[in-house]
Amino acid sequence: MREITFSEALGEAILEEMSRDPTIFTYGEDIAKQGGIFGAYKPILGKYQDRIIDTPISEEVIFGSALGASLAGMRPVAEFHFADFLFTGMAAIANQIMKFKYMTGGQGKIHLILRGPDGISKSAAAQHSESIETIFMHIPGIKVIIPSTPYDMKGLFKTALRVDDPVICFEHKMLYKMKGPVPEEEYYIPFGVADVKKEGKDVTVIATSRMVHESLAASEELEKEGISVEVIDLRTLVPWDKETVFKSVKKTHKVVIAHETWRRAGWGAEIAATIQEELFDYLDAPIRRVGAKNVHIPFSPPLQDFVIPDKNSVIEAVRSVL
Repeated sequence: MREITFSEALGEAILEEMSRDPTIFTYGEDIAKQGGIFGAYKPILGKYQDRIIDTPISEEVIFGSALGASLAGMRPVAEFHFADFLFTGMAAIANQIMKFKYMTGGQGKIHLILRGPDGISKSAAAQHSESIETIFMHIPGIKVIIPSTPYDMKGLFKTALRVDDPVICFEHKMLYKMKGPVPEEEYYIPFGVADVKKEGKDVTVIATSRMVHESLAASEELEKEGISVEVIDLRTLVPWDKETVFKSVKKTHKVVIAHETWRRAGWGAEIAATIQEELFDYLDAPIRRVGAKNVHIPFSPPLQDFVIPDKNSVIEAVRSVL
């Protein structure tokens, strides 16, 4: 099977669906001429030029107009440039996009996607490094997808372009250049279906995005100690796949949850609470959560490494539950 980058997989998904559906258009900052700051739109440059639009720097207008376009029958894909910038247009998202379908009794079909990069990169500092997916898991009204591989990126995004609900897609900056197998034939990944990236029997590690790869690296190190780790990639947070998680917990009886977002009240707390409420009798040890320390992301590379979890954080957590 051919291998393409995470970024190319995203561009392919948008291009293929644009060729199928004339109501799909995409817009945001620095995408039409530049191809996006991480190259996601380069596969589309020169094609459908009237449906790929550069915008002013005005997130409230970008997100608010996406709702209006959706209500008018279009299917917009709006880039938020950096996840941190979602806060500058939060009123349009939390008070309009996430509530409109509910407030109209389902009469308003909100088929739109908000997408863009999140997470750390090389010294991007506090305003360009956040992982804030938990906020959108907490507030009802939007599907949350968070792919970790090129295969998942394309399959999840093509599904997002077909559902009649708002979707937000978080794409970690460190993954855009990552290559992986992606079939040329059409495929879709349904929401709410996790992927067991590695099977194991001693402990379950539940992760998303970059921390899937850190967890896989940790599992290789732990294998040398005779510790068998099962790594589950949730792929979507709303909805999240209880069935796959519960099946694994019943097998291993020990759980570690790993995410890059802050440990305090991160989405791992919701997963941990659900497991504790419904599978308490299967647990042989307290659930451990791995996440960022409760500070903003520093500019200093050594401080960033200190704040953000990595494979060693997962290794430490796994050893503790064993």
